Amino acid sequence: MAFTSTLALYSHPKVIPKKHRLEFDALASGDGRWPGPDTSWFITTGRCRRSKRLVVTAAYGAEGGARRRVYRQSQSQQPLGTPPVKQIATYVVPAGVFVAATFVLWKLVEKLLVPNPSRSSSAGDKSPSQGVKWSFAPGTNLLSGVAAKIDRQSMLTLNEFAKELRTFNSVDMSGRNFGDEGLFFLAESLGYNQVVEEVSFAANGITATGIKAFDGVLQANMVLKTFNLSGNPIGDEGVKCLCDILVNNGSIQKLQLNSVDLGDEGAKAIAELLKKNPTLRVVELNNNMIDYSGFTSLAGALVENSTLRNLHLNGNYGGALGANALAKGLEGNKSLRELHLHGNSIGDEGVRSLISGLSSHKGKITLLDFGNNSITAKGAFHVAEYIKRSKNLLWVNLYMNDIGDEGAEKIAEALKENRTVTTIDLGGNNIRAKGVGVIAEALKDNAVITNLELGYNPMGADGAKALSEVLKFHGNVKTLKLGWCQIGPKGAEFIADMLRYNNTISILDLRANGLRDEGAACLARSLKVVNEALTSLDLGFNEIRDDGAFAIAQALKANEDVTVTSLNLASNFLTKFGQSALSDARDHVYEMSEREVDIFF
Repeated sequence: MAFTSTLALYSHPKVIPKKHRLEFDALASGDGRWPGPDTSWFITTGRCRRSKRLVVTAAYGAEGGARRRVYRQSQSQQPLGTPPVKQIATYVVPAGVFVAATFVLWKLVEKLLVPNPSRSSSAGDKSPSQGVKWSFAPGTNLLSGVAAKIDRQSMLTLNEFAKELRTFNSVDMSGRNFGDEGLFFLAESLGYNQVVEEVSFAANGITATGIKAFDGVLQANMVLKTFNLSGNPIGDEGVKCLCDILVNNGSIQKLQLNSVDLGDEGAKAIAELLKKNPTLRVVELNNNMIDYSGFTSLAGALVENSTLRNLHLNGNYGGALGANALAKGLEGNKSLRELHLHGNSIGDEGVRSLISGLSSHKGKITLLDFGNNSITAKGAFHVAEYIKRSKNLLWVNLYMNDIGDEGAEKIAEALKENRTVTTIDLGGNNIRAKGVGVIAEALKDNAVITNLELGYNPMGADGAKALSEVLKFHGNVKTLKLGWCQIGPKGAEFIADMLRYNNTISILDLRANGLRDEGAACLARSLKVVNEALTSLDLGFNEIRDDGAFAIAQALKANEDVTVTSLNLASNFLTKFGQSALSDARDHVYEMSEREVDIFF
């Protein structure tokens, strides 16, 4: 059988130097024999790193064996190996050439693809943001190496934002993080805009520099009514710039500047704006750093302003002195309807001053928010006196103070005489069973209150009993919040009995009361009874296990006319079995009545 080779190796045998045979010999087996027939090899010669392909078709037979012997003999006649130094050099030199060539190519590519930044002649000309581009996604920085591509993407995104501003009447761009540079581009879309009425640029990293983008834009806009810049660190300087611009704006009615690092100087600028701008109705300055001086400036503005309806100053540092200054402004004001002073540490003395100013107020106050202000029973007395006299008050918030049972009694007496207040929030005031009982008695003669918040008060089961006995047949309460009141399973029994007869309560909050399975079972029995009012029941954080879940699931299945559409059992101790039972009950209700029940667990 013939032996063929693309290199005609055996027809012209010759000596192969050892440095060219290293990889060739490696293909042979350990005993010196060649691999089997029809085998192909790729052999690297090692010279200038080039590759030559050797295809050998091996065959057996006498002729083939003879030719193999000729080949072996030719190999045995090779000269002695090269000296060690030359042998090493044959490997080191090509490797060094390769490394050097690679380094040169790398430097060439780097020079072509990454241009050198332009150097300024002086240190003062250097931009503080050199090498960094603003980005849309919060927490990302766009490096200069891909600046061209990013700039294109940024422009495309900004164009989409601008299109929104020209298309929709309400646009929320909060949290886009486009910063000052993006704002300068987008602000142009507000000029002479005849579409958008409400826009939010909240939490976008806008500083005082970016506010300048609105100059000449907001003056020309005659449609925008709500403008939100909350969550941007514009500071007093930015607020001053904005106020100078809004002096000549005739459309914006609601200005939101919550959490913008605004201090007394910024509050002073707002006050000057209120004296000159006749269109603002709502100003929100919550969670800033306004102190007594800023409150004084705003009080002076209230005397001259005749259009402002709502003033929000929650989470500032007014204190008793700030409240006293504000009270003087209220005396001469006729337009204010809502006063939000939550979390200003005004105390009993501050409340006394404010109530005095409100008593001389010529307008119609409908909402008072005095929550979280360190008010005790003494301060509650002044609030109660105002509630008695008021003919317009609808909403009273004393949440998270410390009026106790004594203060609750004062408020209850006022509610017996008042016929306008619909929402009263007394949560977190250390009111116990005695105080709750007095408030419950006031509900017998009051059919106006529809929202009652008594959460975070340690009323216990006795307080739940006193309240349930009244609400069973009296009152007009639609939302009842009793979370974190320590009522326990016994209190749940009283609440459940009340639900059998009450036909007004639609939202019931019983979170974190330690109801456990016993309390859940009591409520489940009441759910089996037809209740046309209850739509939302919150039983979260109550240590309810599977048995309680089974009881509630059976109640939902048994009552085909159940009106509950929201049931919260989150943060309890349910396993997959209890969860499965609730899911089956939800599906059953839908199949039987086509009503969906949202169950959270």
